[in-house]
Amino acid sequence: MTPSVACEIYRRLAGAYDLSSSGDEFLHFESPYQILIATILSAQTTDRMVNQVTRVLFREYPGPDALSGASLPDIEAIIHSTGFYHAKARNIIGAAKALVSRFDGVVPGTIDELVTIPGVGRKTANIVIHHAFGRAEGIAVDTHVRRLSRRLGLTASADPVKIEQDLLRIYPREVWGDLNGLFILHGRRVCTSRSPRCESCILVSLCSSASRQKVS
Repeated sequence: MTPSVACEIYRRLAGAYDLSSSGDEFLHFESPYQILIATILSAQTTDRMVNQVTRVLFREYPGPDALSGASLPDIEAIIHSTGFYHAKARNIIGAAKALVSRFDGVVPGTIDELVTIPGVGRKTANIVIHHAFGRAEGIAVDTHVRRLSRRLGLTASADPVKIEQDLLRIYPREVWGDLNGLFILHGRRVCTSRSPRCESCILVSLCSSASRQKVS
């Protein structure tokens, strides 16, 4: 796909979705610590579920100092509904301990530092950098970004790292930060996993998957 077509995809999505008014559809947070922990918890569950859990979690453990000293059973009980709660509890406690012991209780502001924290991969690091520090050092590739990128023909890869590199090559840096949110909203509302609504999709004329379906 050419950069001009890719940018037209971005323009159409940006015109259709207002990220500034879609806060209820994304993770709620008030600090870098909160977006870090919430993003770790968001794996394999919905942002809405995480928001319900973090209301309790952050009231009981308002900062990394408190969370680093929490007991595993107590955290598991709070985050149980997010799924994979054994691993997630270990990760968020480990993340809090790393913040306290290695970063003076402050969430670091670089990708390289963030990915050394338990439970943090490149996707989570990109989200934290964008939302906590207002910078875009990459593009967070979650399930929605992966699905839409492949369907639209932006990438042929199934590997999140390679998908991110393909997107970084084709999109200008100034749109990197918003691309994840726009793809998420379109993936939830239109280009769903099982039943994409191609007939009402604003990207149908640009989508390689829709073109193949028409031919078949």
